[in-house]
Amino acid sequence: MSKTILAVNHLNKDFQVKSDKKLFSKPSYIRVLNNISFELMEGETLSIVGESGCGKTTLGRCIVRGVDATSGQVMYRAEDEEQVDFLNLRGKAFKKYRKDIQMIFQDPYSSLSPRMSVYDIIAEPLLANFKLTKTELNERVTHIAEQTGLNVSYLKRYPHAFSGGQRQRIAIARALISQPRLIVCDEAVSALDVSIKAQIINLLKDLQQQLQITYIFISHDLSIVQNISDRVAVMHLGKIVEIAPVDSLFEHPKHPYTEALLSAVPEPDPDYKKDRIILEGEVPNPANPPSGCHFHPRCMYKTDKCVQQEPELQDISDKHYVACHYAMQLNLRGVNHA
Repeated sequence: MSKTILAVNHLNKDFQVKSDKKLFSKPSYIRVLNNISFELMEGETLSIVGESGCGKTTLGRCIVRGVDATSGQVMYRAEDEEQVDFLNLRGKAFKKYRKDIQMIFQDPYSSLSPRMSVYDIIAEPLLANFKLTKTELNERVTHIAEQTGLNVSYLKRYPHAFSGGQRQRIAIARALISQPRLIVCDEAVSALDVSIKAQIINLLKDLQQQLQITYIFISHDLSIVQNISDRVAVMHLGKIVEIAPVDSLFEHPKHPYTEALLSAVPEPDPDYKKDRIILEGEVPNPANPPSGCHFHPRCMYKTDKCVQQEPELQDISDKHYVACHYAMQLNLRGVNHA
């Protein structure tokens, strides 16, 4: 049975808002992540989905410490079974575990330095974390380049000479070179053409099997999420409102927001007329969130209880968690697999 490799506990992130008020007035803050908690099993792929602005990317960056969380824990289980709070590590302790958790960024154009050759870009994490001879360094870079489908003879070229798909392979090679156990993929294929997306997704799946990597996969594309995920977490306004195994969530969603997202999944049959759910009203302002359930202003099933009382994330069936007062009463529509 797989062990927990990462446990996120009550993670919060506040961003300060610029104010036009007087010089000595107190600063105001927006809570972008609100009490996020989940566990990640070794070797699985957990996808994070939701609308733009819901906090998906901020969650990924807080986990890898690209930005500092306001409060909470990210408990990481190292290979020696030691449990460490990744957010509180400093100095040598942080450097010891930093290489274990890496990130693939959304934009392959801006995430690679134009002043460095591809070889130097891939080699940089090794130079920062290990003491290797020139021969060992060359062997490691060459091996990971071959694994990710890069032409070794082109490693001395610069990023501008490569296509978008090849640049993303470079970013994947850079993330893998330090032999991480967990990779956060932040919209890793959103900037690519459809055919290239399929190649990169297949590459990620193959590398996961070969290297026993764990993924957190952040995406808008629910068709890709359905293909690559073991579990899916749905975020709305900085909160996880539903988290479940992929088949359970796609076939039997329990939160109205998830139902609306699934109704927007493209249907490959051109003759099939899909009944989309159009959410009415405006997306709530995170600086002034609604009372009760944050989704209630756009929910067709809302009652007074939804307006007044905030639901808690609860396990309603086997590993299917949902934050909705009426999860057991509603018969929501999933994706038709017929």
